[in-house]
Amino acid sequence: MTTRHRFLGATALALAGLTTLSGCAADGGLASASDLRIESLSTRPWLVTGGDVLLAVELGPELDASELEILANGRDVKASFRAAGTHRLLGLVDGLGDGTSTIEARLPGGPEAALEVTSYPITGPIISGPHEQPFLCQTEEFTLATGEPLGPSLDASCSVATRVDYVYLSSTEADFKPYAPGVSDVAQARTLDGEIVPFIVRVQTGTVNRAIYQSAMLHDPAEPAPDPWTRSRGWNGKLVYTHGGGCRSGWYRQGGGTGEVLQEGLLEMGFAVTSASLNVFGNNCNDLLASETHIMVKERFVESYGQPIYTIGTGGSGGSYQSHQTADNYPGVFDGIIVSSSFPDVTSATIFTLADARLLHHYFNEVAPGTFTQEQQRLVSGFGSWGSIANLSAGAARIDPTYEEGAPPEAQGAEVSGVEALEAMRYSASNPEGIRATVYDHTVNVYGIDESTGFAARPLDNRGVQYGLAVLNSGEIGKEQFLALNRDIGGFDADLDHVPERHRSDPGATRRAFESGRILNGGGGLASTPVIDYRSYTDDRPGGDIHMIVHQFTTRARLEAANGHADNHVMAVGGRWGYTDDRPDLGVLFQQMDEWLMSLLDGDAQGPRSERVAAAKPAALVDQCWDTRGPEPVRVTQPLSYESEGVCGELYRAYPTPRQVAGSALTNDIVSCTLRALDPTDYEVTFTAAEWAELERIFPDGVCDWSQPDAHAAELRGTWLSFGPSEVNRVR
Repeated sequence: MTTRHRFLGATALALAGLTTLSGCAADGGLASASDLRIESLSTRPWLVTGGDVLLAVELGPELDASELEILANGRDVKASFRAAGTHRLLGLVDGLGDGTSTIEARLPGGPEAALEVTSYPITGPIISGPHEQPFLCQTEEFTLATGEPLGPSLDASCSVATRVDYVYLSSTEADFKPYAPGVSDVAQARTLDGEIVPFIVRVQTGTVNRAIYQSAMLHDPAEPAPDPWTRSRGWNGKLVYTHGGGCRSGWYRQGGGTGEVLQEGLLEMGFAVTSASLNVFGNNCNDLLASETHIMVKERFVESYGQPIYTIGTGGSGGSYQSHQTADNYPGVFDGIIVSSSFPDVTSATIFTLADARLLHHYFNEVAPGTFTQEQQRLVSGFGSWGSIANLSAGAARIDPTYEEGAPPEAQGAEVSGVEALEAMRYSASNPEGIRATVYDHTVNVYGIDESTGFAARPLDNRGVQYGLAVLNSGEIGKEQFLALNRDIGGFDADLDHVPERHRSDPGATRRAFESGRILNGGGGLASTPVIDYRSYTDDRPGGDIHMIVHQFTTRARLEAANGHADNHVMAVGGRWGYTDDRPDLGVLFQQMDEWLMSLLDGDAQGPRSERVAAAKPAALVDQCWDTRGPEPVRVTQPLSYESEGVCGELYRAYPTPRQVAGSALTNDIVSCTLRALDPTDYEVTFTAAEWAELERIFPDGVCDWSQPDAHAAELRGTWLSFGPSEVNRVR
């Protein structure tokens, strides 16, 4: 066997009595009576799925476990429990029907404890509201780790039987291959625990919530099978949840792939890796459904292998949405997140920018071609590259329900990823009952129905937005251009067709977007979650790119607005993102996140968790960029800022969005701005009386006052919210 190179330090941890960051007790998972306690480990007790739950029963030091009775709805289930450390029993209780069950622990003549759990079908839903229909099963398109097809689904919920496969990393071919006893080219790995183990990976595949999930960890099948009482020698006890990016085409289907669990660098460190097909935004562009899937997949993992020490959520682009929003809205699912090419969420900063790009692209090319130079167009958009206007206009397909044969890509919608079964169902004038492939329709359980159209309501508004205001004031466009642009830019109807009027948001949809965390707040669980945000720089690509660096500064600005600081947020730009000697920087970030999270566990600091998170951050983990102008990259440590200061700002300049050019704040979280009367002091130019009258005709209700919050005055209502069927924290 060949030993793989290992550059990360080892951290020795004992399994017995191990403290974790991922417990459920703080959220109602603990029932106690004197020295006898019952704790739900695998999920919140009101969100159990599949009729089984991993429980811990803890006894005081004076109590005798041999006399303990454990009952589930009056049924003796003590045989399901085994010792897991001193005065602690661990048991996987199954056979619970849908609905509420009571778990009791009692000693003769002594203390008693009871815990109520509510179970739902493993096919879901639990908190995301009624399942979307139609829904395309894709198990036959899913490829297992061994290279075999997963095969046909068993029912209309796209279910498959849970299975376990083994693959190994070949030391000669540097690739994963199906494992069989006796193979001679098995590589080795050194985990964070310091264990040297064969690079053999156990991959569990199954379905929950109509999603295909996978979990992978190092495990030699010659050793005892891992379970909640027996940890694999190759698992360091820590879990990474990976996500896939995208958004366009992310509806009405199960998906044929996950966020990838055979990640060599993470497995080599000893991490378990899990993911699901509905945690790829290109399959499912709905962060609420993604969060629900996180909860259910993690439950399956804990019931299979035990509670992890901590869980890191990671992913780029659409994976960053999921990491941010689950950490904020469902705290405890992730203990830390490592995101890349990030956005705060899809509903606000992303869609606002895409919608404005499509309006500008249409204006510059169809309404008033030739009236703005390319550079003036770029300045009005704010983007670092003129090509981003068309590029991001095409990205607005995620809110456009119509497909038109022969239309240019930047004007298309109704993307269903070339899936013929879905293409035939698409909404159109000739098929008005067809599927509407948009973020809003896919998230209709949150946004509700617009009674005027019968379609999903939208939190989308451009009333009062003064496009190009900053470049008017800088003298880079003229008054006539500014007036004509704002007079004729128009808005969108329900089908994202261009109309002369500005579009207005639905008040109910807007309030629910804020109240339920569809618009990232940053003041929920994210306030006390360690965050590392890394990226490669793409703002200057000639063909344009959606992944602009401004969005990570927007996330930081929201953290600062919600919490008064962003001490839990670290940025890194321009690194060599990998786990090897020639591309080491992503491995270092995972090492530093491990140090950060373990410091939280090991430290004795008191006070609010947000303060402890800031105090536990490793001294070497600071904002940083890499200067790649020389023969070797040079790491530069300095605060990164939207104002593009210092060496990092010179190398990796941040550019604004069209809303920021129009005057919005960096937080970019206002759907419907508060309107105020026109004010001549807003302009560095002097309008004639006729021009001012024209401006008043363009903005009869006033212009955006960006110093004020959203006009609907809605705020995050709390965490662990539900849109049904769970009645706990139900949003009405």
